[in-house]
Amino acid sequence: MHISTDQITIWGINGTLLFTWAIMALLGIGSWLVTRKLSEETHLSRWQNLLEVLVEGLQNQIREISGQNPTIYLPFVGTLFIFIAVSNCLAIVPGYHPPTGSLSTTAALAICVFFAVPFYGIRKQGLIGYLREYIQPSPIMLPFHIIGELSRTLSLAVRLFGNMMSDAMIVGILLSIAPLFFPIIMQALGLLTGLIQAYIFAILAMVYIASATQAQQEMGTNTSQREEVVNG
Repeated sequence: MHISTDQITIWGINGTLLFTWAIMALLGIGSWLVTRKLSEETHLSRWQNLLEVLVEGLQNQIREISGQNPTIYLPFVGTLFIFIAVSNCLAIVPGYHPPTGSLSTTAALAICVFFAVPFYGIRKQGLIGYLREYIQPSPIMLPFHIIGELSRTLSLAVRLFGNMMSDAMIVGILLSIAPLFFPIIMQALGLLTGLIQAYIFAILAMVYIASATQAQQEMGTNTSQREEVVNG
């Protein structure tokens, strides 16, 4: 039983890299096939229907969490969700090992979120406005804010890795005890767990981004309210 895809070598290539490239190729080709014949007519293909349901669902989730226009954040958050979900769900394919079962993959995804938070925060508030949040309500909070940024990045990486690794270990143990029935049940539960983990990772990423972008929006709302009071 391999706990991590880092322990797997195929054709001299690290298993994590190989399976990650395979998923990237699958998603790239799948995206091209689904979007090459998009239609605005009443009758849509089943793939376009599925795509629109997925995109609309992601947009609604982003809008509910951030209270902002989801168009800006959809490419990043949506890519995180789809990549993790597909990586986990393909675990039912014989010989395949999800790259999300490797700490290097989950750490890379968490680092992407780590850099996305200041990127969107600065884009929304400006450099000075974003950096000002690190010394609110007092400059003494600066080291605590920095520790918080680092700890939640570590938490994202370890949470996804731990859940996927534990699922693989449980399946391996059940295979040795009852190789006929329990693995089938665990594979079904593994699909559900994989989708849930993808959802949680994407939602947490959006929560962190929203926390960095909503401050300016709240300041603007408070300013508008004060102006209404003064003008009223």
